[in-house]
Amino acid sequence: MMNIYGKYAVTLEKVMENLVEKIKRYNEEQIEKTGEAAYEHLIYRVKSPESMSEKCVRKSLPPTAYSALHEIQDAIGIRIVCRFIDDIYTNLKYIRKMPGIRIVEEKDYIRNVKPNGYRSYHVIIKIRDEYEDVTGENPGSFYAELQLRTIAMDTWASLEHQMKYKHEIKNAALIVRELKRCADELAACDISMQTIRNLIKESEG
Repeated sequence: MMNIYGKYAVTLEKVMENLVEKIKRYNEEQIEKTGEAAYEHLIYRVKSPESMSEKCVRKSLPPTAYSALHEIQDAIGIRIVCRFIDDIYTNLKYIRKMPGIRIVEEKDYIRNVKPNGYRSYHVIIKIRDEYEDVTGENPGSFYAELQLRTIAMDTWASLEHQMKYKHEIKNAALIVRELKRCADELAACDISMQTIRNLIKESEG
């Protein structure tokens, strides 16, 4: 199968690497300033050509580089996993200030929880970088999807993802109910942990 990204496959990797470096840089600055990291860890990838081709078909788009890199905006995906809820919004502040970055869409599934219990903060960003893009512009514009979560949210989402892609599973309704219960309990734990952290900081001040 021909790579849907064509000549932009290598460019995508470079754009992602540059973006990851910017995120790591502000994390280092945060550590120097406060003694605490902005996040726990990063997970990043370029969506596989096969997955992107399938997504184009699902969206009734031609499986071309233009569709993959202009019409669809998650070829680059980065997950920022944080220890505490407040860290998610701290990272967002840093992202908004990053040069060459513009937020074009955001969805707060932490304050607006999905019915199944899913919690995460999703952001689509437009990146200006020193490479030709699929429209022929140079410097070009590229898109990435960022997902910001706590460790608890990320663990739950991983389990829910396994459930979603199991086509034949026994007791599906029971598992869905249990997942929702776990999501609510983890959310309560996240809030409690944040409260304890705030109390510790207040006592230090």
